[in-house]
Amino acid sequence: QVQLVESGGGLVQAGDSLSVSCAASGRTLSSYAVGWFRQAPGKEREFVAAITYWGSSTSYADSVKGRFTISRDNRKNTVYLQMNSLKPEDTAVYYCAARRSLSTVPTAQSNEYDYWGQGTQVTVSS
Repeated sequence: QVQLVESGGGLVQAGDSLSVSCAASGRTLSSYAVGWFRQAPGKEREFVAAITYWGSSTSYADSVKGRFTISRDNRKNTVYLQMNSLKPEDTAVYYCAARRSLSTVPTAQSNEYDYWGQGTQVTVSS
């Protein structure tokens, strides 16, 4: 079992930057691919970014490409999402998810992830 805990959310203004973290416990994260997803009020959960188990490959939703960066530190069992040039439409609860996989191709499909965190709220004011 892998337990995931997100942190770092908050209230920022449009154009600001924010970094959220996903800390894992229970298992070492080095054999797990990790994805970030978000869900805004009244909307379905959507893919944001994903990273392979060793961090060699990443994938981003078109809406965040060039503004967000996903990274990981397996020594710290933590995955990060650096968000720059935030927009009001980025407001959502951000979730990290993990799947045991040694694939070199990141996946954007939420149903392929087995473990989920509780989420952290990110609010961007205009």
